[in-house]
Amino acid sequence: MKIAADFSKRVVVHSEQLDWIPSPMAGVDRRPLDRVGAEVARATSIVRYAPGSEFSPHVHTGGEEFVVLEGVFQDEHGDFPQGSYIRNPPQSKHKPGSQNGCVIFVKLWQFQPQDRAHVRLQTKYMGNVPHAVFKGLAITPLYKDDFEDVSLLHFEAGANMQIRASGGAELLVLEGDIREQSDTLTKHSWLRLPINSELNITAGKQGAKVWLKLGHLTDVNKQIERVQKA
Repeated sequence: MKIAADFSKRVVVHSEQLDWIPSPMAGVDRRPLDRVGAEVARATSIVRYAPGSEFSPHVHTGGEEFVVLEGVFQDEHGDFPQGSYIRNPPQSKHKPGSQNGCVIFVKLWQFQPQDRAHVRLQTKYMGNVPHAVFKGLAITPLYKDDFEDVSLLHFEAGANMQIRASGGAELLVLEGDIREQSDTLTKHSWLRLPINSELNITAGKQGAKVWLKLGHLTDVNKQIERVQKA
């Protein structure tokens, strides 16, 4: 299966407008954003757990990264409420579910194979710092290594940020709205820019909170090769 699989193109998806598609596990539905592969896939999705639903225990051979958008996600490692940012590296395992239901933004098979760093953050309790360059913008760092840089951006109304995304960029609007080129992105809209792009964001009248990942698309072909070999 291929969805938005040409990584040389700019892609915008307004996920709230997509239909939910049932997964192989009862009570768990998905809105695919990009995907290369079948059930084992390099994939980015919005996933909804119905109350009481769960997956069987499994190993994330290629790693899993997610943000809890609504409700509380649960596994044997704890309860992760809205705003939690989790990285389960390659070879990690768990039994995910949700007693009362939840919605998450999740990315699979997009780690470096040697990565073994677990990250479990509750961003609602984290502060932010003013951006060194752009006025009206604050940043909450979430994760950074030699391969990628992940953060939350907090825009005041009308604030603007222009950066060079030499390694590609990907963002999800968590609150408020932004404008990028000719597109207005609202809550849970998703944008992916190819390598060597310019990212130009202007926040709307209510400001915005945005999850942003930079740099990771330089390795996309190797990620796909690893999925195909799995």
